[in-house]
Amino acid sequence: MFGEYKNVDDFKDQAGYTIDGVWYPRVTKIVSIKAKPALYRYYGEAASYKAAQDVTEQSAKEGTMIHEAVEALLLGKNPEIPAMVAPAVAAFQAFFAKTGIQTSAEFVERRIVNYDHRYAGTIDALATIGGKFGVMDIKTSQDIYRDYCLQTSAYMDALKNQFQNLQTRWILRIDQTQKCLRCGATLRTKGGREKIRVDWKNGGAALARGCTHEWGALTGEIELKEFPYWQTDFEGFLGAKKLWEWENEEWLKKVGYL
Repeated sequence: MFGEYKNVDDFKDQAGYTIDGVWYPRVTKIVSIKAKPALYRYYGEAASYKAAQDVTEQSAKEGTMIHEAVEALLLGKNPEIPAMVAPAVAAFQAFFAKTGIQTSAEFVERRIVNYDHRYAGTIDALATIGGKFGVMDIKTSQDIYRDYCLQTSAYMDALKNQFQNLQTRWILRIDQTQKCLRCGATLRTKGGREKIRVDWKNGGAALARGCTHEWGALTGEIELKEFPYWQTDFEGFLGAKKLWEWENEEWLKKVGYL
């Protein structure tokens, strides 16, 4: 890990934020210490490390396009929507109109600091949904993974004293896929990489076997899931933070954090 960064300034820029002259490690960097078997398998199956990196970087760009469009829509703006992510954004627009999510400019892309536990981060939004006020984190993944709970629990603990009405947290998953008109399988293309998922229910596996797929139109997917109980997840986050500090001890000493 010590060789991951070029110098102290590079470590500070990549791994944290300087706020009011004090440097704090970043929530997402801390959480990255947790093992991700699916990611390792993806790199192992790739033609080369560079090929995997190229897909990852393009996926990140597409995710950023969706994030920026959605955050603009949350604030009542009329953003220009790139064609490659238009179905996902259109699905969010319909969901937004139906759900009535409420937020404001001060609550979108808001920087947070936990002075007690010494970390910082940037939340996607604080929002009111169904009368509840909480943290809403936007993901452009194919599933809602448990790891996300570590990240959002860190945000909750940092904000709990600042907002007495903070009640809950949500993961808002936004994606886009195509469905096979013959067998019901789904095709997800992200970063130029295609991944087919079979519907294991209702005989989907048997139908997909040997199917010469006929893919339908690209359509957006929206999933909103609430995780109101965050305290145990926060204990997990603090454990990850301790391990991350151990792994990066030399850099953290150089920046004066340890």
